[in-house]
Amino acid sequence: MVNCKCIISVLCLFATLVVWGQKTDRDYIRKGNRLFKDSVFVEAEINYRKALDMNSRSAVSMYNLGNTLSWQKKLKDAMEQYDNAAKIEKDKAKLAKIYHNAGVLFQATQDYAKAIEAYKSSLRNNPHDDETRYNLALSQKLLKNPPQNQQNQNQQNQQDQQDQQDKQQQNQQDQQNQQEQQNDEMSKENAEQMLNSVMQDEKDVQ
Repeated sequence: MVNCKCIISVLCLFATLVVWGQKTDRDYIRKGNRLFKDSVFVEAEINYRKALDMNSRSAVSMYNLGNTLSWQKKLKDAMEQYDNAAKIEKDKAKLAKIYHNAGVLFQATQDYAKAIEAYKSSLRNNPHDDETRYNLALSQKLLKNPPQNQQNQNQQNQQDQQDQQDKQQQNQQDQQNQQEQQNDEMSKENAEQMLNSVMQDEKDVQ
């Protein structure tokens, strides 16, 4: 009877140790957060994905993973995580952050219409966020007056081509002028030779 009690106690203790030794999704999230703060984004991504493997409906893991992917310029994947998190998250303050970051990504890719919608969703959940309000106003302005970078670049390319053509024409003109000058010099030289020849002939006559 004593032996049975000892065995049961040992089994209970072993089970407790196993449970205690197992990591939870929160453990991976905390580790991911530390790595994220240290800018070790690849390792942070791995830990957030492990957290999602353990809890596939963790909006926190999705949001943090989205942030990590954003820093790695994986914008499409980041947007997918923000979208998934927004469907699950119920807390208004957290929802506001999710939509704000989604708006930043849309704005970065010059998709101003979607950026505006994301910022509006963020403000509906947190009307007092001045940064989101500013980004919204900026996106609305950019939507009405898109950046002229591409147009300016095209105009610059056309100007460069025109300049190159003008330069080629100028070079051709210079070559032509040089040729004409050489021809003139040759004609002058020939004329002088002919004149000298005539004068020599005259001398000979004298």
